[in-house]
Amino acid sequence: MNETLLNAARKTVPTLADNAARTERELTPAPDSVAAVRAAGLFALTVPRAAGGQETDLRTLVEVLAELGRGCPSTAWVVGLNASNKGVARLALSDEAQDAVLADPDAVFCASSVMSRESSGVRVPGGLRISGRWAMASGSELSSLAMVGVSVPDGETPTVAMTLVPVSDLSVKRTWRAAGLAGTSSHTLVAEDVFVPDRFVNVRGAAGSARSIPPELVFTGGLAALAPMIGATRGARDLVAAAVAGSRAPYLTTYARVADSPLGRYWFTEASRRTDSAMRRTVRVAGVLDELPVGGRLPIAERVELRVELSTAARECREAMELLLDLHGASGFADDNPLQRFWRDVAVGTRHPFFTPYILSEDEGRLAFDVQPTVSLAL
Repeated sequence: MNETLLNAARKTVPTLADNAARTERELTPAPDSVAAVRAAGLFALTVPRAAGGQETDLRTLVEVLAELGRGCPSTAWVVGLNASNKGVARLALSDEAQDAVLADPDAVFCASSVMSRESSGVRVPGGLRISGRWAMASGSELSSLAMVGVSVPDGETPTVAMTLVPVSDLSVKRTWRAAGLAGTSSHTLVAEDVFVPDRFVNVRGAAGSARSIPPELVFTGGLAALAPMIGATRGARDLVAAAVAGSRAPYLTTYARVADSPLGRYWFTEASRRTDSAMRRTVRVAGVLDELPVGGRLPIAERVELRVELSTAARECREAMELLLDLHGASGFADDNPLQRFWRDVAVGTRHPFFTPYILSEDEGRLAFDVQPTVSLAL
């Protein structure tokens, strides 16, 4: 683990926390938060050292994002998805497009696989002309480049083209207005007859799927989404710990403070156990992936098991939040209390589709009885 990067992340937390309400209100990370993250080199976490980046391992990525999440989960989410997108670009884009992504290691890079049915490309001399809409592109308003997929008619067999497009050639529709993670700028990218040169187009057949993506890249997105939620749960725990140990007294009791109640202390330790367990599970998954040789593959049973670990960690974050809210009481839901923002962010972020528990349980059952294939395409 890179302690230098982790310490750099810790130093940004006060700035992120001071600007968390503004980030949520303005639907995009606040300028001061962005500047702090960039100054710490954290937009370059997965950029190779040869290109001026940090080239961090996955365990460090998890630790850094969890630290940022203590201050502002929305900003941490953008940092994490930017890191994941830059990793996926190494597989999904042409060599020249990758070079463009890495030209500025500290730039923000967004992507979306949530495309409208009409999102398509038309072959023209020298490239494609693309049109369409791509939703949930986290970091859209901070990004200089975007990676989007389009369907390209090619005889009887349609192909999928991954394209790299300057965000300045697109428009951003502010469609992400959610109960949690509102500040992630996860808006919709819109292209209207935008020309993409061949060097920024990578075409692969429709049969190409996430099954061909190395495990470490598939899981990086899940780790990048979960770690900020663990950080948010830690941030909530910090707030509640101060309240429990302070002058807050349980209503209509003889106790002078919550910490005087044996069950109050137990409630808090249970929340801490779940929070710490979520982090241990996530770090373990990152460690397994870090130890994979280049090009290595995990058996499908182990891939399912690792995704279940992350899904369980997501559930533990939600359980911890509920216990912490019980301890703090109704004032934790006041608009000016950061606790309610942590709660809403965790409720939304831990329901990222990578963690869908019923699908993972279905795949566990299929493997137990050798019913193939699995239903998840990310395996």
